[in-house]
Amino acid sequence: MRRKTSLVLLALAVFFAALSPLLRWYAFPRLAKIPANQYQDMVLEARDATLIDYTDGMKEKKVPKVTIVQTLKGNVEASEKIEKTVGKDVVVWDGLSYVVGPDGKMVSKIPERYIFDAHTQDPVHATGESVDGDPVKRVGIEFKWPFLTEKRDYQYFDAQARTSAPIHYKGTQNFRGVDVYYFEQTIPWTKVSFPKTMPVQGITPASLAKTGTTRWYTTVRKFWVEPLTGAPVYGEELHKEELRGGTLLGGRDKVTVFAGDVKMREDYIRHTVDLVKSNRTLVLLMTSYLPWGFLSLGLLLLALSLWLEARSRRPAPTKAEEPERVTA
Repeated sequence: MRRKTSLVLLALAVFFAALSPLLRWYAFPRLAKIPANQYQDMVLEARDATLIDYTDGMKEKKVPKVTIVQTLKGNVEASEKIEKTVGKDVVVWDGLSYVVGPDGKMVSKIPERYIFDAHTQDPVHATGESVDGDPVKRVGIEFKWPFLTEKRDYQYFDAQARTSAPIHYKGTQNFRGVDVYYFEQTIPWTKVSFPKTMPVQGITPASLAKTGTTRWYTTVRKFWVEPLTGAPVYGEELHKEELRGGTLLGGRDKVTVFAGDVKMREDYIRHTVDLVKSNRTLVLLMTSYLPWGFLSLGLLLLALSLWLEARSRRPAPTKAEEPERVTA
């Protein structure tokens, strides 16, 4: 009976020991993915910013606040259509960056379609990949880092410049109780396109091009990323745009369109940190808690199996070795 029990325990030990690496290295990369129907929004603010006033001689003015609303909406129908052609799980995010001035009026709005691998966050090139209606071919990541983010530089896509550049790992920090990796990217002054939708009726990118005036942009982009989920818990940009040259500026060399330190609004910071903490526990369950738990359980069952096997092999005492009975 002991031998049968020891064999059962040995089989269970082998099962749990084998399950440990399978869960971590086989199941997790296949189960961890971004849902195709995910929707998220975020509000950022630039206080004491500089903003151009198109109605007053295109002068730059100090304003108390500029608000940027960013939305990312999963397009399930589009993702399913692309999955049929590429043969893997794909997420399609229809994004919109909507900038509002202190008077509540639109300053700019730039739509995006971002297509990427649901597991690795690598870009997937398919029809519809675009920024502000212009087809693009992204290299590297945007919005989200991969699961199990590494301490290294990544290529990060810049929607304004329509190109990718390194975003550098700068160290590990603690942000509101969460250990995060800090990344920073600097985009030098770069000539960029005018938005398709302008805040003044009748002004279009084509009409601006005839004046010879060009739009330039620079930013220092900062992200604090929770490494297990790859989700930024906080973001900030030191952002500046200018108009340069041409007849539109009335003899001036350049005019600041927008300049400010863009930060996440406090309520969205709290919500994001709470959400990331919750998702972090799920990732830890798959990558650490269950694999190590199964391995420990396998070793315990193996030790118990060997102990029972050793006891079953111990010879039974002979009659000569049995102690004499003492009668009253």
